[in-house]
Amino acid sequence: MKTVREEQRTTPSVSRTESDGKGMLTVIEQPALPAEVPKLPQAKRRPRYLILQLVLLIGGAAGAGGWYWWRQHQNILPAGIVWSNGRTDAEEIDIDTKFAGRVLELLVDEGDMVKAGQVIARMDTRDLEAELKREEALVRQNEHAVVEAEANVAQMQTQLTLAQQELDRTSALLKRGYATRELYDQRRQTLEGTRQALSASKAHVIEAMHSYDAAQHNAELDKVNIADNTLVAPRAGRLQYRIAEPGEVLPAGGKVFTMLDIGDVYMDIYLPTLEAGRVKIGNDARIVLDAYPNHPIRSKVTFLAAEAQFTPKAVETKSERDKLMFRVKVRIDSDILSKYAESVRTGLPGNAYIRVDPKVEWPAWLRGRSGQ
Repeated sequence: MKTVREEQRTTPSVSRTESDGKGMLTVIEQPALPAEVPKLPQAKRRPRYLILQLVLLIGGAAGAGGWYWWRQHQNILPAGIVWSNGRTDAEEIDIDTKFAGRVLELLVDEGDMVKAGQVIARMDTRDLEAELKREEALVRQNEHAVVEAEANVAQMQTQLTLAQQELDRTSALLKRGYATRELYDQRRQTLEGTRQALSASKAHVIEAMHSYDAAQHNAELDKVNIADNTLVAPRAGRLQYRIAEPGEVLPAGGKVFTMLDIGDVYMDIYLPTLEAGRVKIGNDARIVLDAYPNHPIRSKVTFLAAEAQFTPKAVETKSERDKLMFRVKVRIDSDILSKYAESVRTGLPGNAYIRVDPKVEWPAWLRGRSGQ
């Protein structure tokens, strides 16, 4: 048997015909050329890492969907709890100057935590200190005046006693005829004049004492003014802004610092009419920050707006039909704020949940570590 390759070599191929003169055609066979098998294009192989990426992408999408489904089913709220989103905020306190003056030194900076009564700045008080010295000198002067007036009273009291004795003796002599009526009248006038002088001395003592008290009050006022030029933190909190610098001359009421009262941190949320109508002052609440989703914070409702307001653009409402909302203030419990004072921040977004029905139990994910 011939092989395929040998058959390909002997396959006849008619290239031309010739006549033999008798009207017959003769086929001249020529050896065929070797057959060429066309090369098929090879399929490109996809890199394995692309397939791996596709598998990971599909797996990640499935995992994210599963997590979202699980989270939505975990965070289902009962009918007695309403919620909305907002941002944490705190009361701002301006630390101002009481008098016009020059800033002498600043002892703290922005972002520092301060305690109530802590000295944070001092103003230049050289003028007040000089005035205080003058008032203290007046106090000493009036003190000496009081001592002198009291001595005059004692002296006039002695003279009054002597004048009374002389009048008594003259009166006895007049009865016996050993003294004249004129001498008696003189002694009586002397007694009356001494009595009036004693009254004037006593009044002078009172006047000197009033002057002494006024000088003391002026000195105390200077001390108070000097103390008021030492700026202290009215409450515990965090300094938010440093407005003035040492050497600046500020008017009366000029701002030096602005601080946040960390004892009054809250979140303002907006609720539609149906939900806001169920909220009461004192309702138990929870705040869940986006930065700490697993740490609900105990809170209370401390304010409920009496009039509806336009919804701020930053508030995500559940229905576009609710165009007017009621502002509700949810305040974090003070014991939590004092315990975590160093970690208190403002401007953090999150959600506030309010329990409008006290019979409803908080879901597990809103109870926190203490279970309350």
